[in-house]
Amino acid sequence: MVRRLLIRPGAIGDFILSLPTLEAARADYTEVWAPRPVLPLVRFADATRAIIDTGIERVGVVTGERVPALETFDSIYSWYGANRPEFRAAMAHLPVTFFPALPPGPGVPRIPVPARSRAEFAIVHPFASSAAKRWPLENFEALAEGLDCPVRWLAGPEESLEQAERFEDLFELACWLANARVYIGNDSGISHLAAAVGTPTLAIFLTSDPIVWAPRGAHVRVLERPAVRDALAAARSMLR
Repeated sequence: MVRRLLIRPGAIGDFILSLPTLEAARADYTEVWAPRPVLPLVRFADATRAIIDTGIERVGVVTGERVPALETFDSIYSWYGANRPEFRAAMAHLPVTFFPALPPGPGVPRIPVPARSRAEFAIVHPFASSAAKRWPLENFEALAEGLDCPVRWLAGPEESLEQAERFEDLFELACWLANARVYIGNDSGISHLAAAVGTPTLAIFLTSDPIVWAPRGAHVRVLERPAVRDALAAARSMLR
């Protein structure tokens, strides 16, 4: 039996884009080490661990530091530490293959969630990891007013927005997103999550290159720096 470890750091969107590559690397036994928030999204592995809990950040930094768990795998695929020569040197005695963290691999991410009928509401998430990626809140508000269905607003645990829905667990959020008629948001990890569960997704890009970083899927539409009227027209067409 081949025991394989996949070590994949990165933000939510980056991790979701890498899911097809990770799933294709499955072995007889597969363990994934990744940031804690994304672990609930890993549905294909036999086990998962948060990178921060493994002690791997000390390898190559503290002389002689070892992580005994690494010695138990027949194969290690690591997107972690690929650009750190001292880390690669400290891992040289192990069966490890390094991969560049960027760009993400090919394929369309799919996160399986329980089947359910779509509800009669749209979800709007007006946040992103940086201010430069955020379409103005007033634009989202104007768009929401023009939709022909109820709107549910979404915010992260530390994002300020009154009456917004909030989820601590990303898989629970994924299940809720799958219930919506349409999702509208910025260039963010949550937009990738909505696309990965098959929800019609309208993603608004302001700075990043959508050719590389856009959510993937048959029901995804991307607009670059749109006017409100154009975004509203796109959202209405996705509600039909």
